[in-house]
Amino acid sequence: MTMKYRLLGRSGLRVSEFALGTMTFGDDWGWGAPKDEAQKVYNAFRESGGNFIDTANIYTNGTSETFLGEFMKGHRASLVLATKYTNATPGTDPNAAGNHRKSMMQSVEASLKRLQTDYIDLYWVHIWDQLTPVEEIMRGLDDLVRQGKVLYVGISDFPAWWIAQANTLASLRGWSPFVALQMEYSLIERTVERELIPMARALNLGVTAWSPLSRGVLTGKYHGHGSSESGRMSVDSLKQFMPEEQRTGRILAAVKTVANQVGRSMAQVALAWLRSGPVPVIPIIGARKLSQLQDNLASIDLLLSADQLKALNEASRIELGFPYALYSMDMVRALMHGGMSDQIAA
Repeated sequence: MTMKYRLLGRSGLRVSEFALGTMTFGDDWGWGAPKDEAQKVYNAFRESGGNFIDTANIYTNGTSETFLGEFMKGHRASLVLATKYTNATPGTDPNAAGNHRKSMMQSVEASLKRLQTDYIDLYWVHIWDQLTPVEEIMRGLDDLVRQGKVLYVGISDFPAWWIAQANTLASLRGWSPFVALQMEYSLIERTVERELIPMARALNLGVTAWSPLSRGVLTGKYHGHGSSESGRMSVDSLKQFMPEEQRTGRILAAVKTVANQVGRSMAQVALAWLRSGPVPVIPIIGARKLSQLQDNLASIDLLLSADQLKALNEASRIELGFPYALYSMDMVRALMHGGMSDQIAA
């Protein structure tokens, strides 16, 4: 197993082809890894060649960042450390959460303290608050870059139109643009292929995928396949995230078939599919146990055949909807290309 590296979007930053998600670092939420197990997961990821670490100010109430601050001592410079701001635990302060400048500046200072570092390699805006003006966010992030507290900025869980607007504004104003995009992406969650993936390709944004195993569903453990160990969610609680049970069952059956063909775990097959798409995707792999991380990392050298990819794509396909469905109609294609579509090279 040899970890490879790629440039993150349009930047010159070299990141490993997997990122370590650390939302599981700490048991404050009742299901994470205690400190000693988190240390083992962290060490194993680094020993595999991984250098891309992903956390957030809110993860396990700040414990994730605190653990990382201790784990990174002596080798901080060799890591690409990413954290996020926006979210806060419910309380009485209306400015404790949000995308605005006050939240941004308070959050970055608190994260730097917990992480015991004087800079963050990649600072994510965690989720769209639907309130803060785009100019305020982009100017605030640019200030952090100019101050040296942040090296690069990224965007997570925002709509494509907003991100395109933000990077266009940054380009016009000479501000720091987003170099990377983080979103949920898996065989079960493919709706990002409608707008976010084409936007990432057009703007040359690095793509990182959270929940690449769809909250553990793609390991098969919730549906009688794969590992027998319990997950952090119940089957009933998962239904709010994936109400199309028939489609989910079809996907799991396809993943199980391919896993049997290649002699690998279902998780490895799901991760190999994610990394085979037209846009390079960096899965964010989180683990409560060392064995889970080791299984995920073993997918690095798994290449699926064209027939296997086709089977997985067909089982998990989504309708792209308007306007993409319109573009695929024979009559429309004939009209928009004057009957010459098969003779015009893209």
